[in-house]
Amino acid sequence: MTPLHRLDLNLLVTFEALMDEGSVAKAADRLNKTPSAVSHALARLREQVGDPLMVKVGGKMQPSPFAETLIEDVRPILRSIQRVVTPPEPFDPVTSTRTFRIAVPAITALIAEVFARINKAAPGVALEWVNLGPHLYDAVANEEIDLALLGADKPLPEGLMEQKMPTLQRFTYMRAGHPAAETWNKQAWLDWPHVMVGMSNAARQTVEDRVARDGMDRRIGAHLPEFSGVAPLLARTNMLGTTVPLFMADDMKTYGLIAKRPPVDLPDITFRFFWSARLSQDPGGKWLRSIVIEAYDRINEKALIALGTDASKAVDR
Repeated sequence: MTPLHRLDLNLLVTFEALMDEGSVAKAADRLNKTPSAVSHALARLREQVGDPLMVKVGGKMQPSPFAETLIEDVRPILRSIQRVVTPPEPFDPVTSTRTFRIAVPAITALIAEVFARINKAAPGVALEWVNLGPHLYDAVANEEIDLALLGADKPLPEGLMEQKMPTLQRFTYMRAGHPAAETWNKQAWLDWPHVMVGMSNAARQTVEDRVARDGMDRRIGAHLPEFSGVAPLLARTNMLGTTVPLFMADDMKTYGLIAKRPPVDLPDITFRFFWSARLSQDPGGKWLRSIVIEAYDRINEKALIALGTDASKAVDR
């Protein structure tokens, strides 16, 4: 075990930059240091922890298994130290240069709305829209992410606070002129291939559970990592996409899609925003939540309006 008095905190800062950038040169630019200084720091940290940490493979720096484990412990420590040494200041959107990180599905209309509001109210604020990831609750609890959105399908872990959003119905989307639109029934929904998006269990697995429970078997034609790719795919294929209106919003008009009520019994879904309980009264965090949640509400309302009368008439069971 390395004695703490021998460990230079700057080595951990350099280590995080290397893990983020995957390059000595890029890490040096980020830290305003020379590449040789970064390499020297990496060598010192290797010596102290007894592990190669990062190795050059095919022209890129690849982390060792120990490095991948170490970075998960280092990041919250650095964030905590940064908060301790940063003097508290009231949050002023107009003058702030703070960087916020949110983990929310890549909903095209919501991204545009949130960035437009932030750019207008806080031109110096930066926003990182990050992937949801498998350990999202831990990342928010460790204050690595300021705000996140997932389905409210499980109890909220300790150390977090939430705001549940109104429950949403699912609809099935397809291109105008899709062959299934003329004979829209359960068999058509099962026979035509579906697009599946990897998100939370509430958004994805509950549909599969319901289908399996009723003894049905739908076709999966494509798996996508984010919702932003669904509409372009539906517009150019005969695939179907079943999701909530919020995730399609402006895409229906842009890509010429129509919505149908699923001719099978599918569960509604409730989403929740959540954040670190310790930072619940942080002025900047409260400002960010108001921006994102208000934008969410507006986009959801627009999406429901965009359905028009199509969804109300699109039942043929």
